[in-house]
Amino acid sequence: MVAMLVSFVDRQIIALVIEPMKVDLGITDTQAGWLYSGFALFYAIAGYPIAWLADRSNRKVIVSIGIFFWSIFTMACGVMKGFWPLFLARVGVGVGEATLTPCAHSMLGDVIPKHRIPIALAIFQGGAILGTGFAFMFGGIVVSFLRDAEPVILPYFGAVNAWQLAFVYVGAPGFLVMLLMMTIREPARLVTTPKKKADRSKIVEFYASNWKTILFHHAAFMMLVVMGYSFVFWTPSFFERVHGIAAERASIVYGLTFIIAGGFGTASSAMLAQKWMAKGRRDALIVIAIAGAIGLVATVLTIQLAQTALAAFLLYIPALVFLNVPFGLSFAALPIIAPPDVRAQVAAIYMLILSIGNALGPPLTGWLSDNVFTERGGILYSLVAMTSLFGTVGIVLLWAGRRHFADSVARTENLQPPVPN
Repeated sequence: MVAMLVSFVDRQIIALVIEPMKVDLGITDTQAGWLYSGFALFYAIAGYPIAWLADRSNRKVIVSIGIFFWSIFTMACGVMKGFWPLFLARVGVGVGEATLTPCAHSMLGDVIPKHRIPIALAIFQGGAILGTGFAFMFGGIVVSFLRDAEPVILPYFGAVNAWQLAFVYVGAPGFLVMLLMMTIREPARLVTTPKKKADRSKIVEFYASNWKTILFHHAAFMMLVVMGYSFVFWTPSFFERVHGIAAERASIVYGLTFIIAGGFGTASSAMLAQKWMAKGRRDALIVIAIAGAIGLVATVLTIQLAQTALAAFLLYIPALVFLNVPFGLSFAALPIIAPPDVRAQVAAIYMLILSIGNALGPPLTGWLSDNVFTERGGILYSLVAMTSLFGTVGIVLLWAGRRHFADSVARTENLQPPVPN
């Protein structure tokens, strides 16, 4: 969870510096969105080969190496000049962070009883909530001091804009987390299969027998991710452009709200899912995710209509509760139905799908702002369009796939031996 927290701080910090970055580096909203998408695309591309290794090798070592590299590249973002060097540094962050989720899913699946997996993954995903919240809250404080400061002269790199040092400050703690990761014990794997079978037939067999579940699950959550990451990424700019509050000041309130409301959304939905699953409700995860997605779409649309910044901030409380309901449950659904010896690969494939959503959301919203809704407050209408389209499609796909997910859970209950307490 601590590693997840640090990873989300490092990936989200860029959202706080969009406005000074656009001025100093001369980039557009679309390019700013692609800086997040570059991270997301290569995060996804690297995920599967890393997961392949995670199903065969020492997972804590893989994660430790990943933490080292994403920390180095986060700090490198602070000294890059121009769009393409910064884009490449963000790619490096994505490749490093791609080690964490597949390895964590594989490790947790080996030590947690199946009915407790939603809670375990809620705790793990809690790092994403805390990391996003800390990125906006403490990052906002740092950027507020650095935004208008004079450039800093660094050896070899020369003059660096002061706001860029935020990347250096948030990247450095990763090295301590790497040392912490090395102290944990590598769990014993529950199932060992011949390598050739694990390489090919096991993963193919899983997808062939659960293809309807996977199709609706992945497509639905990808749609919601397109909407959700657009909302999260552009929030600081939304407050600055629409309500006249500096992005870094808005981020402090936003970050604190994200931690409290987001944590409540994830924890409460996971506990409810565990309770329903214990009673035999096999589609519990999907039904609760649907309720969260409906609440998210409704509140995000309402936020865009708020007349004051205070009203918008108050509406962010339920919005961030709902935001963290479907995404936490989407991850929890997969270890429940996936065989132990392919869980890391299944998680990596899902990461690839989600990363397509991550890659599309911010730049598509930026493109709408640059080319369709071109006035300064046009980001508002861009977010309305993204929410209306992608949110609605995601909800419909979740509803269509809930019965197939219940069927997959039933098959798993018949095939897999019980996990010991």
